[in-house]
Amino acid sequence: MLNRLMFVYFIQRKGFLDGDRDYLRNRLNRCQEEKGRDNFHSFYRYFLLRLFHEGFGKRPKERAVDLEKLIGRIPYLNGGMFEQHEIEKRYGDEIQIPDKAFERIFDYFDQYQWHLDERPLRADNEINPDVLGYIFEKYINQKQMGAYYTKEDITEYIGKNTALPFLFDAARPRSKIAFENPNGPTIWDLLRENPDRYIYDAVKKSAEIPLPREIHAGIKDVSKRDGWNESAPCEFALPTEIWREVVARRQRYADLKSKIANREVTNINDLITLNLDIGQFAQDVIENCEGPELLRAFWHAIEKVTILDPTCGSGAFLFAALNILEPLYEACLDRMEAFVAELDRSGEKHRPEKFSDFRCVMDRVAAHPSRRYFIFKSIILNNLFGVDIMEEAVEICKLRLFLKLAAQVEPDASKENLGIEPLPDIDFNIRAGNTLVGYATADEVKFCMKELGGGQMKLLSGDELASYARFLDRLQIADAAWRSFRQQQTELGGGVTIEDKVELKGKLKELEDELNHYLVSDYGEKVSGKPAFARWVKSHQPFHWFVEFYGIINNGGFDVIIGNPPYVELNALDDYEIRGYACEASGNLYALVIERGFALGQKEGRQGYIVPVSSVSTERYETLQNLIVKREAHFSSYDDRPSRLFDGLEHIRLTIHIMGRPANAPRLFSTRYNKWMTDERPALFSKLAFTNALPALVEGTLPKLCSDVEQGIVTKLAAQQRKLCVFYTAGAKHKIYYSRKVGYFLQVLDFEPRVLDGNGKRRPPSEFKELKFANNDMAKLALCCLNSNLFYWFVTVFSDCRHVNKREIDAFPVNLTALSESALKKQLVKLATALMQDLQQHSENRTMRFTHDTLTVQCIYPKISKPIIDEIDTVLAGHYRFTAEELDFILNYDIKYRLGRDTRSDAE
Repeated sequence: MLNRLMFVYFIQRKGFLDGDRDYLRNRLNRCQEEKGRDNFHSFYRYFLLRLFHEGFGKRPKERAVDLEKLIGRIPYLNGGMFEQHEIEKRYGDEIQIPDKAFERIFDYFDQYQWHLDERPLRADNEINPDVLGYIFEKYINQKQMGAYYTKEDITEYIGKNTALPFLFDAARPRSKIAFENPNGPTIWDLLRENPDRYIYDAVKKSAEIPLPREIHAGIKDVSKRDGWNESAPCEFALPTEIWREVVARRQRYADLKSKIANREVTNINDLITLNLDIGQFAQDVIENCEGPELLRAFWHAIEKVTILDPTCGSGAFLFAALNILEPLYEACLDRMEAFVAELDRSGEKHRPEKFSDFRCVMDRVAAHPSRRYFIFKSIILNNLFGVDIMEEAVEICKLRLFLKLAAQVEPDASKENLGIEPLPDIDFNIRAGNTLVGYATADEVKFCMKELGGGQMKLLSGDELASYARFLDRLQIADAAWRSFRQQQTELGGGVTIEDKVELKGKLKELEDELNHYLVSDYGEKVSGKPAFARWVKSHQPFHWFVEFYGIINNGGFDVIIGNPPYVELNALDDYEIRGYACEASGNLYALVIERGFALGQKEGRQGYIVPVSSVSTERYETLQNLIVKREAHFSSYDDRPSRLFDGLEHIRLTIHIMGRPANAPRLFSTRYNKWMTDERPALFSKLAFTNALPALVEGTLPKLCSDVEQGIVTKLAAQQRKLCVFYTAGAKHKIYYSRKVGYFLQVLDFEPRVLDGNGKRRPPSEFKELKFANNDMAKLALCCLNSNLFYWFVTVFSDCRHVNKREIDAFPVNLTALSESALKKQLVKLATALMQDLQQHSENRTMRFTHDTLTVQCIYPKISKPIIDEIDTVLAGHYRFTAEELDFILNYDIKYRLGRDTRSDAE
């Protein structure tokens, strides 16, 4: 009801309802004047139900004679939103809503200015369709379902780096010469003709301005890098950049131009790896098509691409996909018109069928209220698909898509239906159900129909094969009805009726019920009787992809799958359980959603998700990592301080995965573990830089690397062939202690920090663990290693960046025996002693009051001791044989964030 009313509020403000911009309020007043206030709940029964079901739901010629006097001149909208809801069908006359409820709703709605357009909001009391999605995901999904509002920069980045590469892959076989022509031009020539067009502005900032002499001097001579960690002036720098970052960004810009000039970009994946503007490139390729074959190839790919968000919420990712596809549709139509116009102007004789396909498309466009309406309707019906377990989310998503269409037209009283085209019915595109419970593929359906013996899958027997064939026949009949239903909507005036829809839903319901009975058996549930079966179905909300999207699944699956799956522990699920996934050991829904995506997607398709950083950094998710490395994959990871991707949430460290086609050998690319300040957010995704992410030095991780320098460091660490854990000695007296907490510095000590309770009694610090070594020198050497900037970098690259786990301590590559026998030992032992003394000297006792106790804690501030830590790294560089460039990288890793805050704000 609220969705319907919000939709009406948007379109009444645009003048579509009897020319009255306060239509609902005025009709409520008129109704009360005629019928009396709250007389048999008159507004709801006498007016609203007829407005929804007979007015918006029927064409003018189908409406009762008395209806126009009641509702005035309003358009026929269709679209599914104004059909009888299941609750209305079930309870009918029992539903009573007093006028007072609507008065209060209208009073609330009238506090806002409703805008059905795409202009930026200028005041706090303005509302547009995008705000609805924000409200829903921010205040409902987040609390109940472990899902979070995903900002537009995230959805755009994921959407364009999955959907656009797929379109290039799909177009390539149909116009191969445009992609790989050894003796002539190819689409990649566009890059070389104007490389700056495809390099983001943030990367190019100040590249044309010569660097100050003192900064330039340090580029080739590391010893001259004085001042590199100071803030750079705004004419050179992006917000908050220090000179070190300015130089690195300018060097990357030069490197990108060099790669483009040297013809090193010959594959669409290269644009992801180099983080070039793939959206601009896609649009330019289409706009510069010199022959119709390439245009046809892209048009066919764009029209047919299927994009799924399997946990769509209110549609953030689907709207990103819509906005990514819209300019490509526009470019294709422009180019088609140009080809036809050029042919017509030429006057040359040609076959009648030449460009007939282009003319046909143009005729279809002309039959709609506007070109943009045609484009958005085509995308919504042909390209976008979503599923969510929350029915409310699905309804909001559909509402926003309907509003997107309504925003493309203006009321015209001279035209039939006021110039607005009936809304498409997208109930079969955006569905409610449990993405993870149900049968996804034909093999799963066959498997469920087969009696299993000894846990082995066998071929269907004759009777079982016949049963499956009958099921498939019924499914194909339903799919044909669905395709007809959809085709009718893409042709203006197509005869879609409620009866058509009811019949189609009935066919699908029969097939779903049959599979639900198999599913209950697969779950090992003993369900006796219809009530118990209905309760099980209601709690698990099975969604059988093989039935609901048969045509797509039978054709190999969805082309592009994107989304932000819920981050929910499996043991927190109260209403249902999930079975049959390899990633169950991870214990979290998001891993299962990604695994499900591999089952639902085309083998050659693309996928993109934003999920916790644990996906690449903990052994618990090793099964998921094994799936990821089987594809061509790019991932970028993000800290939650000093700023974070999701506002208002603690401990949400995230990774964005972009996954392509299957790979014969691991092709894995990563970025650094990104930290940024709020002012840096606008350039965050533009500045991403990828490098090869292998090899891993810690099991159960995919390294968060970012540069060739880091690759060199990893290689030299691997050459140690020994790990720290080799040197532990059980029962020894020589101990060091490490805190599991990860800050901008780690805390590794040869003493336990004091913690006193309210009575002055000492207690052990909760987050400190101990390591034991055979002698004092070994303990001191280990102390140096674990306090080093090198180990801070190691933990950042290979851990979840929230905890220092014993796994990372154990795996740190160092040969302590060789180190203890070298000339470096004496320096390191001395530095270890000096560091501990310095930490003690600068520590502070702080009193902290908790509900049940008061603690006095000795707080340690490693930041103050950074000069001693740097000396340790300088000595260790000799052991690992680091170059001056590698040592400089280690000493200054994350330096802006590690030293840029108040010295005493890092206390644990």
